[in-house]
Amino acid sequence: MRHTPVFELTDPAEVARLVRENPWATIVSSTSNGLIASHYPVLLDETAEGLVLLSHVGRPDERLHEWGSHEVMVVVQGPHGYISPGWYDANPAVPTWNFVTAHLYGVPELLGADENLRVLENLVDHFEDALPSPRRMRGTLENSAYADRISAGTVGFRLPVTRFTAKVKMSQNRPPETVERIVTELEGDGPYASRDLAAEVRRANPEVFGRADG
Repeated sequence: MRHTPVFELTDPAEVARLVRENPWATIVSSTSNGLIASHYPVLLDETAEGLVLLSHVGRPDERLHEWGSHEVMVVVQGPHGYISPGWYDANPAVPTWNFVTAHLYGVPELLGADENLRVLENLVDHFEDALPSPRRMRGTLENSAYADRISAGTVGFRLPVTRFTAKVKMSQNRPPETVERIVTELEGDGPYASRDLAAEVRRANPEVFGRADG
């Protein structure tokens, strides 16, 4: 990732927030057969010190990635979108793309069958909790038996993050009046409107909008 000090994100708490709010991740390994990439949801182990990811992969991804023998990179990306130069001032300008992303590095630890099942249950509960009638993985005896069979085709992992690089590029290098116009456009109804991205621009520019809660 290109190093740009003004956009550098170094706060582990903000990286943890990024993972919590954007759990769909890309996992990349450099293997003896070349680069391998897979895509899975991840959760934070909230009981651990530091950043620790929990999830699973479907067999045979754990072998394709050659997990346990080398470091992998997990890419997590938050809201992003096109920023038109028409939202700036009258000076010459080019468009850009605002985004927030993190590259997390570590060596995955493969989990046993029982622990894998617990991770799968936690994943299901995490996403089902938002629904009015959550459907649990072990909500019924029939569903529990089905989950046991399906889980045999997955491998759980725990990934302690040993280092990360992250960037939050949200127009911090623009004058306050320009940042305000950008947010106005993002909160509007135009083709590039995005309220999620607008919220991130607000969060990244506390000197313009005040400091975000949390």
